[in-house]
Amino acid sequence: MTKISRRNFTKNSIKLTAGTLVLGSNAQLLSSCVTQNKNSDNLKVIIPMPIQVVIDDVGWWSGEDGSKRQEPYRTGINRNHVPADYQAIAELGRALGIRPQAAIILCEWDKENILRLLPTSTWMGDKWNNSKWVGPWQDEAAEIIRNNQNHLELTIHGIGHEYWEGETFTRAEWTDSNGQMRPNDQVELHLDYFEKLMNQHNLGAFPKSFVPTAFKHSFGPSEGREISLAEILKKRGVDYINSPLKGMYNKERVQFGLFGLDAGVMTVDRGSDECPWDTFPGNPVNELTGPTCGMHWPNMLHPDPGKNPEIVHKWISYLKRYNEKPDKMLAPDSVSFQNQLAHHSLTKVELKRNVIAMDFTETDKLPATIGKGELTLKIAADKTLKFKSDSIEILSQTLQNESELIYLLNLKRKAGIIKPQLRFS
Repeated sequence: MTKISRRNFTKNSIKLTAGTLVLGSNAQLLSSCVTQNKNSDNLKVIIPMPIQVVIDDVGWWSGEDGSKRQEPYRTGINRNHVPADYQAIAELGRALGIRPQAAIILCEWDKENILRLLPTSTWMGDKWNNSKWVGPWQDEAAEIIRNNQNHLELTIHGIGHEYWEGETFTRAEWTDSNGQMRPNDQVELHLDYFEKLMNQHNLGAFPKSFVPTAFKHSFGPSEGREISLAEILKKRGVDYINSPLKGMYNKERVQFGLFGLDAGVMTVDRGSDECPWDTFPGNPVNELTGPTCGMHWPNMLHPDPGKNPEIVHKWISYLKRYNEKPDKMLAPDSVSFQNQLAHHSLTKVELKRNVIAMDFTETDKLPATIGKGELTLKIAADKTLKFKSDSIEILSQTLQNESELIYLLNLKRKAGIIKPQLRFS
């Protein structure tokens, strides 16, 4: 990895009045600022942008693109999926110390053919028969998922990805191409059966996050609907939606640039994915521009499942460098991601002499617990430092990059304190 020199980092920073540093605006990109007086020793304090890894279309056993026959696009690869493909996700998470979100499709996990009772969910309608894909591989993959809860997070994607009326599908399962949510009763039923399919294989609790299929989604209620999809999801405990704002209906309602709140559910702008959806295998080289490293399952797999680790290693190397950047960090899980993104966007930081003052006023206008717990700061300095505070708990303070003197501070807010301070020496 090419190291970021302090000279270049300072050069690219925005200089403000001597002795004062303000970070964390509503802007799309982080403004990194630097002070120039002798008391602050050219300290640079950053609320890094979190990076969340989201992997779509996990769950298919067939890789075939069946769209020409009114079957789903699936993952579009020329082989079937195997348990090793699930292990690849877990190994990515384990190596990076994160929980990648596996946005899962579950129709081909149905071992009891219950989807006959939900004909809009599959291409076979009430004649649904999934016997072809029922076998010991399901049990093996389910065990991988259960045994790696710390290294992957199941996320709602869908049942069959599309929406069937008779023998014809339209895109997509939850929202149509005009931005109108599917009928409320159908949305509720699809969520009911998603949970039933999870329970067939003991895959864990109902997920708290959601990625709309084909990225068809409306922010807030769509035309002809009294409530939004987010509001329906919220009733089931979902608190986070990940989808590109580009192409999202009613995107002008999004309040905070990188994210918005729809019925209290954080909806994050996914931006553009690193690779086209059917790139198989992927070779990540482009620079991430937003808080999500989005991909589709084939992007991290090899045509020979036994060689999956070769592709996973490329993603590990690619993502690891973001954790080492002064202005970014890999989010350990989706909850930490939401909190850190809120602070990155709304929390203000002011640097005067040997004090770092934080201001959570704007962050605390968010609902529920968003931004009320932990946050991370990165601090670039010219000398070794120690930090202490009576008004915010320092969970850890580590020298993340010894040659560049970049400190990583994990903090935990204290109840009732809106403007805590850190002192350094």
